[in-house]
Amino acid sequence: MREGTRQQEPGRARRDSPPRGTGTGWVRVRLLRTGRSMDCEGGDLALRQGDKVLIDDRRSSVLGVVTGTSGMRSGQAPVGRVLRKAEPKDFARAEQENRREEQALVYARERARAFGLPIKLFRVDLGSGGDRATFFFSCEQRVDFRGLVRDLAGHLHARIEMRQVGVRDESRMTGGIGSCGRELCCATYLTRFAPVSIKMAKHQRLVLNPTKIAGQCSRLKCCLVYEDELYVEFGKGLPKPGKRVQTPEGVGRVEDLDVLGGRVRVSFFERPPMTFLASEVRLVAAEQGVPATPTPTPVPVDASLPDSDEVPTNGDGSNGGGA
Repeated sequence: MREGTRQQEPGRARRDSPPRGTGTGWVRVRLLRTGRSMDCEGGDLALRQGDKVLIDDRRSSVLGVVTGTSGMRSGQAPVGRVLRKAEPKDFARAEQENRREEQALVYARERARAFGLPIKLFRVDLGSGGDRATFFFSCEQRVDFRGLVRDLAGHLHARIEMRQVGVRDESRMTGGIGSCGRELCCATYLTRFAPVSIKMAKHQRLVLNPTKIAGQCSRLKCCLVYEDELYVEFGKGLPKPGKRVQTPEGVGRVEDLDVLGGRVRVSFFERPPMTFLASEVRLVAAEQGVPATPTPTPVPVDASLPDSDEVPTNGDGSNGGGA
């Protein structure tokens, strides 16, 4: 066989050839408007991470950014389809639609106040054809907004849909910056909300202050779930605070724990507290004649915090915390 005319081995495809077979080239796209991520059929387009694309999400054409390539996937229907790479005219049209939506939202808020409705309107989506408008709002009680719908329909000349969402969905849709200095997890990559409880904050030895552990939505932060399993696993062999333990320096009482570091802080009778490795301490039973050791002053805890993702707010309805 001559050099340069070597035949391709059966079952192997050239690296520069498009994927073939039963699968489809998929990409992961994050919508610029809502921050929601979805799998889209990439077709024959050569897409890379960071490319701005125009996709069809089965409702309208929206802009998105490629966050990753999924390669080949078979047996699953795509959620969306990449039409083409975004062009300057697409960004101009999106900017125009954003201005129209802002004007519609301002008008809707004014009319809601005029009708005396206790609802919080925070977003509106106008259909690409302008014949339908979806208003998103949050409210803690049932309200009759039929008058508002008639007013908006006459002003926008479109079919009006009012959609009520929870406080977590509101934060995801509006976005923002959390106390960590980064964009909210729910507005960037989280696809669903996992249950969060106050026990997770207790496992991580966090100060049970609503302004510290509550997010922008006034609920417990979603990031409390990330390391909970690790803290539970590492904390299995550690004594609980308040227990009497035997240490190389004598008998003392557990004051605090460093769960990830595997260390125990022990307070002694008439001596400064000391820190030991978990392997250096062991629980002891109560014995007569052993001097009582002082119990550390507990950290003030708001007793109203329940073992759920409900976090009490301040009197004005705000919690003062970020996500």
